[in-house]
Amino acid sequence: MDVQLFNFRDHQVRVVAAEDGEPCWVASDVAKVLGYRSAPEVSRFVRGRHKGIAILDTPGGKQQMTVLSEAGLYAAIMKSRAKAAEAFQDWVTDEVLPSIRRRGGYLTPAAAEEALTNPDFIIRLATDLKAERARRAELEAQAKLVAPKVLFADAVSASKTSILVGDLAKILRGNGIQVGANRLFAWLRSHGFLVSRKGTDWNMPTQRAMELGLFRVKETTVVHSDGHTSLSKTPKITGKGQEYFISRFLDGRFQIEEVA
Repeated sequence: MDVQLFNFRDHQVRVVAAEDGEPCWVASDVAKVLGYRSAPEVSRFVRGRHKGIAILDTPGGKQQMTVLSEAGLYAAIMKSRAKAAEAFQDWVTDEVLPSIRRRGGYLTPAAAEEALTNPDFIIRLATDLKAERARRAELEAQAKLVAPKVLFADAVSASKTSILVGDLAKILRGNGIQVGANRLFAWLRSHGFLVSRKGTDWNMPTQRAMELGLFRVKETTVVHSDGHTSLSKTPKITGKGQEYFISRFLDGRFQIEEVA
């Protein structure tokens, strides 16, 4: 497999050509630049279709190594907290990618010779570079649009605080999903997360929702004016549940419009 070496500051970054000719970036090299602990850590933030495996020659022999597509690389950059992340992105877009022809083809010695002797080749190369820059700008714009939502969902997943359904509705509205508490309750009932049958368990989490760890039930003892007591039950959405619902509404897997 063709490998081209680039140097960013004190780090060597390997770029390989995938089967379709697109450039792919060795995840372990990207991890070192962007402050991730390892290739598996950086890969965790990249969707499956934007990463793969390449067999590369190393000092220890041939090894299978994780590689990231261009879109995967931008996702890793957006998720990085390293101070060098922005400079790395500028380096990639301003220096590295312009040296790679569209579809990831490298300017090999043979291609370089053709560029010197064939005017049509130079015109085609310039046209491809212009198209590549436009495609790259679109990928960067998409990554910037999605990154805040992904970061928010990841942060919520680690939360240990359970919230009310009404609070979840407020969070969704803050992220562009137009829904109120009553409508969200109706959606949760119609999709099997809350009990829809009228009775003492109405609006309580279903067994399925509890087994998934999406809800917990807060029980409160209420003392009435005549002295008798009763038990009040309130469904609350766990941190895992918040991540579950928010991520699915944001990426379109769940549609609130399904409820009238």
